[in-house]
Amino acid sequence: MTPNGAFDDLATEYDRYRPRYPAQLAEAAIGPRRNRLKVVDAGAGTGICLEWLLPPLHEPEVHAIDISAGMARAGQEKFPSVTWHVGQVEEILPTIGEVDLIVAGQAYQWFDRPAFLAAAAGALHHGGRLAVVQNNRDHASSATLSAYEGLLEAKSPGYTRGYRQIDIARELAEGLGVPETEVLAETADWAQQMAVADFVGMSSRSTQVQRAIKAVGLGFLEDVRRLAQSHATDGQVSIAYRTELFVAEVLSQQKSWASYPLKIELSLALVLCTEIKSLASQFCRFKR
Repeated sequence: MTPNGAFDDLATEYDRYRPRYPAQLAEAAIGPRRNRLKVVDAGAGTGICLEWLLPPLHEPEVHAIDISAGMARAGQEKFPSVTWHVGQVEEILPTIGEVDLIVAGQAYQWFDRPAFLAAAAGALHHGGRLAVVQNNRDHASSATLSAYEGLLEAKSPGYTRGYRQIDIARELAEGLGVPETEVLAETADWAQQMAVADFVGMSSRSTQVQRAIKAVGLGFLEDVRRLAQSHATDGQVSIAYRTELFVAEVLSQQKSWASYPLKIELSLALVLCTEIKSLASQFCRFKR
């Protein structure tokens, strides 16, 4: 997903260069149920998350939402059986009805997160799941990526390498009214080998690099090429990733934390009413 529709014309290259997600995390996101699930890909882009999510599923009903019409068109070409929606996730999600699974791949940071979580909580039926998955460049373990992050911080307005350091587990727990200890968190570390030209191509399709180009011009891509070349071995750059997955499941009404305060208040009100009734009865007997 992109934060607005500005990258409609970049959809083909975006789809070509963006990293995919480790297959072993898909089953953890989906859970034990696989048959005829109603699924929403929130911030679907060109359907990269669907490539990862759909293979284990049997006869799903799938909806995909993205703010970019160009991204959605590219996604529809790959997945014509999916129902595609163009617009704000937070506004469209409530119109789809009850769902079994909502997935946000590389998109959660762009949402109005409180509004998104409220919409997700309203859409998921009891036992439904919300999964957030994201590929993060592992700059802490890679001199190449640390230098690349430094270049972005110098040239892309407002960028910091920690921009996706969100406490996702806590936000999902609070948004869905479940204990934070019940939020599943899994990671996978992996690396992708890329030619220098492909690294530059991938870089050029990112939101932050587009901002850098707008700020300092296309010469920024030459800076990226020189950086990649200086760290390449036999023309290849190694890109280390850490993929993070967070999954929260909507609990039954009997178990939901969100229901506890209401139950306590109702119980106290019942006790109070019983006490008032008893006092009133005693008062009436006294009057007689």
